Amino acid sequence: VVPGGTSDDAPAIKAALATCNNGGTVVLSGTYTIATFLNTTALNNVAIELSGTINLAPTISYWKASSFQLVYQSAYTSWLIGGQGIHIYGGGSYNGGGDTWYAAGTTGPIPWTIYNAKNVLVENIKMTQSPFWHNFVYQSQNVTFDNINIHAIQTDGTQAQNTDGWDVYRSDNIKIINSYIVNGDDCVSLKPNATNVLIESLYCQGSHGISMGSVGQYAGVQDIIQNVLVKNITMVNTSNGARIKAWGGSSSATSTSGGGNGYVQNVTFQDFHCEGCALPIVIDQCYSTSASTCVTYPSKVLINDIHYISVTGTGTKSKEVVSMVCSDICEDITATGTSLVGSSGSSEYFCTNIASLSSLDFPCSVAGS
Repeated sequence: VVPGGTSDDAPAIKAALATCNNGGTVVLSGTYTIATFLNTTALNNVAIELSGTINLAPTISYWKASSFQLVYQSAYTSWLIGGQGIHIYGGGSYNGGGDTWYAAGTTGPIPWTIYNAKNVLVENIKMTQSPFWHNFVYQSQNVTFDNINIHAIQTDGTQAQNTDGWDVYRSDNIKIINSYIVNGDDCVSLKPNATNVLIESLYCQGSHGISMGSVGQYAGVQDIIQNVLVKNITMVNTSNGARIKAWGGSSSATSTSGGGNGYVQNVTFQDFHCEGCALPIVIDQCYSTSASTCVTYPSKVLINDIHYISVTGTGTKSKEVVSMVCSDICEDITATGTSLVGSSGSSEYFCTNIASLSSLDFPCSVAGS
């Protein structure tokens, strides 16, 4: 594709993908601008060799009005990538132009969304300064991200908020591996109905952790996160490490701030190392819900079959390194090989409504005691 420099290259990229569909390769070796919504949802057996640079145009008014609106958490995107047999590679970069959005105090479009797709491989790509989440996997199957470098630091050196590395929603058989992430929100967040997920060999700096959830936000809606392995992770200067977050219950049948049901089940965090994590291990079954509400309306999201194997390193709180707070009983929570210490050189572990205390290799105190 011949780049237009500062003009809008989205139509040319879309045309090239249509021409090269069914077995071809689109080569993006120059510098390109995406200034209008790019809809490429009928791809079949096609490759995108990104060896150059894509710049997302920082036109706030256009993107607010003309992006593709996704149904989850008011997210929207500038590029839908859908179909089957899609390979994105090449060592190039995608620059989200986030400084404009950060300065305006608002979030922008997700640079690209893997949308109703299957058999997708994205590898060897650098992503910088997304206006919002960097990668969204939406209602897709068999998707792998390998060797992705994410850097969401503002030009003034501060971290950019709401810049999740990945969010996975209603998707199955997802792999996120061998990647380096510096950002200002979740390194990886598994949203509702993410199943059979491998997250392995990541370096995450400045993030909110690797998170299961949040789930249970919408009353009457069932959310599931199941069969997840998080392995060989290094977390540096993060607010959380291995994190599970579920909303509390609600008195309202139409609540959008808790009351949903479902479960988080069969999740393992293994060989998970923290260097300066505010809280290395977190289970919060009263996420964004008042304590008084949770007492009356405990979470309807069950959390069970959760395993911590060799979670090690340092927390930045004086002593607290583990916080497992369930508003209803959480069962089959196990830990082996735990070696965590707070900034004072001592360790405290707080647990509420954990049924399997004997399966933990650290002594729990009741949270708030």
